[in-house]
Parts: sequence; C-alpha cells; structure tokens
Amino acid sequence: NDKDIVALSGAHTVGKCNADRSGFEGKWTENSLKFDNSYFTNLLTKEYKEEKSEKGNPQYGNEDGKEKTIMLMTDLALTKDPEFKKYVEEFAKDEKAFFAAYAEAFQKLQELGWEKKGLKEIK
Repeated sequence: NDKDIVALSGAHTVGKCNADRSGFEGKWTENSLKFDNSYFTNLLTKEYKEEKSEKGNPQYGNEDGKEKTIMLMTDLALTKDPEFKKYVEEFAKDEKAFFAAYAEAFQKLQELGWEKKGLKEIK
C-alpha cells in the first residue's frame, strides 16, 4: 500500500548511492549513518536541481546544507502524488510515526508469503 511504500523509502535516510554500483552518486541525508526522518524533511524543505551523476544518469542535487545531498526521480515522485505526499508530510513531522510505519512495513516485507506450516517457535 502507499503508506508502506513511503515508509520503506525512508530507508534512504541511511547510506548513499555509489556510482560504480548503481550509476548514481551521493547521500540522501547529511548524516547518512543515522536512522531518522531527515529523508522526509529533506524532501519537503530542500530544493533539488537536476544534474547528472558521473556515469551520466539523471539525479537531483542540493548544496544548501553542510554537505551535498541528492534525490533520485523516484524519491521526488513521493512529493508529487497526493496519496504518497500525505505520508511524506506525516513522517517529516512525526519521527515516531515513521519508525512505527517502517517497522510494520519491513516486517510485512520479510514475512510476505511465509506460513508457519507446523513449525515450532525456537526459544
């Protein structure tokens, strides 16, 4: 569902793109080692300009902060669709809501299609 898609996209708050692996280059947030809601606040507060990665792929950069941050077309799309944007806005305002939605969506992702089928819980 839309909420799960937006919540899982919030994982971009950590890590970065590496041109040799993805063709894109840069971090989504200034502190790419901290899991928080800054990905969402960046989407709503920073202005991104179209640029090309060193591999020639389209991406969007912002150099207003301490460090340059990037967004991809798929990130910015979350602010264009009203159903996605309402969750971007919610998670930007409420980090605990983001954490709860992320945990729920990630659990669904991990367990999708799994059935217990007589297995016993390991304690």
